[in-house]
Amino acid sequence: MIAVTGPDRGGTPAWLFTALAVWRAGGRPLRIRPGRPRRNRRIDALIVGGGPDVDPGLYRETLPDGPDSAAIRQAERRLSQRLIGYAFYPALWLLRRLFQSKSSSLDPERDRLEKSLIHHALDEHLPILGICRGMQLINVVRGGSLHRDLAAFHAETPNARSLLPVKQVRLDPHSRLSAILGDAPLRVNALHDQAVDRLGHDLNVVGREPSRVVQAIEAGGRDFCIGVQWHPEYLPQKARHQRLFRALVAAACAPRTRTGSE
Repeated sequence: MIAVTGPDRGGTPAWLFTALAVWRAGGRPLRIRPGRPRRNRRIDALIVGGGPDVDPGLYRETLPDGPDSAAIRQAERRLSQRLIGYAFYPALWLLRRLFQSKSSSLDPERDRLEKSLIHHALDEHLPILGICRGMQLINVVRGGSLHRDLAAFHAETPNARSLLPVKQVRLDPHSRLSAILGDAPLRVNALHDQAVDRLGHDLNVVGREPSRVVQAIEAGGRDFCIGVQWHPEYLPQKARHQRLFRALVAAACAPRTRTGSE
């Protein structure tokens, strides 16, 4: 049973694509939201999904001005034109627009729920996969902080936002993530405006883009705790990205030491 977190409003496309990836990997997806936390359900692994920004109050930082939205839209249109003949990405873009929430960019109820789930998963040694915002929240829960504005990393070229795999990421060849995905450069999509700044306790950077922005982290030791800045659920046709879900489900099935009574 793989718990998949998300918001109360919006988030349907992310849930559907993540549930599909979990199902294809042999797992049973369970949707968890602030309005339906399912606290009495036993889970075997946790996926902390993408969504609104993590509340800056959780890591004692204020919210600065964001990046130039007009420049981002211009870059997104230019990059999207490279693969305009494909039907999948325009359809996915439309689906996300239709279900996009109109609420505040912060979601404190979701922050609280996901923090408690991450702590539970860490205490019980359950496998954890953080996607985009999920990676950032794992880092914050473990004492790290975030860059709220990536403009400093993209002074000349705006941070592209696209469902297409338009960015290249290099993985640490000695990492667990590299063992799952291979150590060749990886093409990823980009839907984020912020990223990991100060690393949390017992976390390592295992993937960066050429600008040095952190694209992947993982915990040291034997526990499966991986965060990726991109959205592998939106790349169902890319077998390499789907390995991440298969590895999570395999880790969920593996014997592990649990705290408390047997």
